[in-house]
Amino acid sequence: MKYTSLFNIALISCLFVCPFSLFGQTDKYEYPKDSLVFQKVKEWQDQKFGLFMHWGTYSEWGVIESWSLCPEDWSWNPRPKDKSYAQYVKEYENLITTFNPTKFDPDKWALAAKEAGMRYVVFTTKHHDGFNMFDTRQSDYKITGQACPFSANSKADVTKEVFEAFRREDFMIGAYFSTSDWHNNDFWWDYFPPKDRTMNYSPKKYPEKWCRYNQFVYNQLEELSTGYGKLDLFWFDLNHISKEKKVDWQPISSMLRRNQPGVMMVVRSSKGEYENYRTPEQEVPEKALDYPWETCMTMGDSWSYKPNDNYKSAYQLVQLLVRIVSRGGNLLLNIGPGPDGDFDPVAYQRLNEIGQWMKINGKGIYSTKSITPYEETKMVFTRKDDSVYAFYLPDEDEKEMPANILISSFQPVEGSQVYLLGYEKPLSWMNNGKGMVISIPKTLQHNPICQYAWAFQVKAKSLIY
Repeated sequence: MKYTSLFNIALISCLFVCPFSLFGQTDKYEYPKDSLVFQKVKEWQDQKFGLFMHWGTYSEWGVIESWSLCPEDWSWNPRPKDKSYAQYVKEYENLITTFNPTKFDPDKWALAAKEAGMRYVVFTTKHHDGFNMFDTRQSDYKITGQACPFSANSKADVTKEVFEAFRREDFMIGAYFSTSDWHNNDFWWDYFPPKDRTMNYSPKKYPEKWCRYNQFVYNQLEELSTGYGKLDLFWFDLNHISKEKKVDWQPISSMLRRNQPGVMMVVRSSKGEYENYRTPEQEVPEKALDYPWETCMTMGDSWSYKPNDNYKSAYQLVQLLVRIVSRGGNLLLNIGPGPDGDFDPVAYQRLNEIGQWMKINGKGIYSTKSITPYEETKMVFTRKDDSVYAFYLPDEDEKEMPANILISSFQPVEGSQVYLLGYEKPLSWMNNGKGMVISIPKTLQHNPICQYAWAFQVKAKSLIY
């Protein structure tokens, strides 16, 4: 055993974190060369908790976002078996004529997210089906188009309204944008039937269509980056648009950062300079990862609105957040607004429950880093300045605190103090030869400060590690 400063522990952590992603991305992460982007990534990493929203005309049917249009054969595809593909597409695209979310109130969303402790938002400006949730000039297939009844509403440009509402609450602002557009005739050309999620023609054989589609994407991104205020990140999805050619991201990057200096680009799975952070989906890595990353995960079972969806409990969501942060990541938690323009009441309840926990324990979440070891038995750890935060993760039916909390991975030097977040008095602790034992007063054992997870702040200039 040896005495090690927290600074040295941080250095040791870098050597012992998992040197590869558990999600198939073995390529080395490229840190941004642009100093403004580099600083933006660091700022984003400190936020830890964000809100994702998948919303579009598909919410009217309560089906999976966009994917029922894809001709790939999946057992889970909700497309009716007794209806032709052409008829289904026609009915799907006709949803624009009935989409009228009159309960849309982005200020309500922003306040609920802020109260939950969220600090950034990513909103779907356009999903793969090509329906635009912003006032683009490149297509009439949009929420502000004359065919959509909501176009007469003063809040019809919902992307603008969402961004402004969350900006007023000091959120970092992110625009989700699907690089694939299944409505665009230069993506799925109506001369050929679509075969899968990629373009249904050869860009090499029809270069004019390829160029026209790339210009279309460029023009839409120019609109978003010039007409929607200050943005912090662009979150690009379904980026493998052709089996023959790749999108040239360099001119897009130059344009976006000319219009929005320092803006992050998250070109998912590109494994290069345009993937400023990585995004494992619906999974939590087993170990800390040595690059900026974010788990994107649904609050319910579905990304988009689904009636009577199966929402995760506050217990599950808080423990997910703690585990993700202990591994150095962020949690982007998705809620799908309904066709009326509001969240399910259960979603608001979950946000409130998380928020009550965050008000007490946020100190051990925001602006923290991972520390080796990041987990032992029922404990996970984060660090910040001269403190290590040890989170005890009780079982779901474990409503009382144990009399003693054992930490075997390290122990503070003599004179250090240990606090339970939310409780003002320091707790007694002792060196047990292998680590430390924290004693919990009986009043706390029977009446814990909060539910779901209990955070101990170990204030120490150095640790025995």
